[in-house]
Amino acid sequence: MNAQKKKIGIQLPRQANPEELAIRYSLELEALDPVAEIIEVAAKTPEEFAEGVRHMDAIITSWGFRIDANLIDQLEKCVVIGVGSVGVDMVDIEAATRAGIVVTNVPDVFIEEVADHALMLLLGCTRQMKAMNRMAAEGQWWSGRPLLNHTPRLMGQTLGLFAYGNVARCTARRAKAFGMHVIAYDPYVSELTISDDGVEPVSRDELLARSDVISVHAPHNEETHHAFSADAFGKMKATSIIINTARGPIIDEQALIDALETGAIAGAGLDVLEQEPPSTENPLLHMENVLVSPHVASATTRMRPETRRRVGREVALVLRNKWPMSCVNPTVLPKVPLERWQPYPMNRGPNR
Repeated sequence: MNAQKKKIGIQLPRQANPEELAIRYSLELEALDPVAEIIEVAAKTPEEFAEGVRHMDAIITSWGFRIDANLIDQLEKCVVIGVGSVGVDMVDIEAATRAGIVVTNVPDVFIEEVADHALMLLLGCTRQMKAMNRMAAEGQWWSGRPLLNHTPRLMGQTLGLFAYGNVARCTARRAKAFGMHVIAYDPYVSELTISDDGVEPVSRDELLARSDVISVHAPHNEETHHAFSADAFGKMKATSIIINTARGPIIDEQALIDALETGAIAGAGLDVLEQEPPSTENPLLHMENVLVSPHVASATTRMRPETRRRVGREVALVLRNKWPMSCVNPTVLPKVPLERWQPYPMNRGPNR
């Protein structure tokens, strides 16, 4: 029976638990076991990993070597690459599409958690919690109120969402509970869809000029790389704050540092950075008007188990010759022999 099963390649973890594969990957195998077996590929270089997955029917990834065009060109049987995250920048999507390989992700597993974290950073920055904590700890108990006396209340302020995907929608609902007006820029989402949620669709320049807080929710790709640069910060209010729970390279980090140091903007709340982990000398870690968390927005007890189950289900669907629930490169679907078993929703843009 095992000989008939499809083969799925996964990079061997640096510190693999000693359990059998059936135990280590029990969550993925809930859906995969009837159709496939997981094979760990021990590799120290991308070339070794490419050789190890050359004959695999599928690949599952969320860390480790990037699945780039060179690796994809060497795949002989692969029909699906399952990515265990929302972002898919660890896979060359265009190369996969050219090769006729379906790429799946998990866009709706931990959206509530990330929205919570975005609001946490928003509230922490607007209420200047880094400074408040320092003052409380350093015997400056009476200094906090005079500082916040010059801080406008959150109710009535404008939150601008850069991209309007699943996390942004959840963030909008939370922000409205605090009395914020919410606007959004996303060229891949219908204005009717945005408006139906009580959110005002705007242009990119309107977003920059009107927002008191901007929250970044876009995928990282060529279009969004350094979307927030010196030019963008120059168009924002001097009192504005930027929040990023998406991907670090969407913000030009040096431009952000310059904007904060010169007062072009007032603060930042960052769960992601261009270099992770950052150098301890990174100025963003030491600015009183910047909150940084170590790329943990999605982390809860539910996140990893549900992500692993979902990536297993997505890959299993494709190996059963069916469309996955979430296809990152939908233009490949009509070109591969997979059964369309569901309506294909068009209420969100490309996640790449």
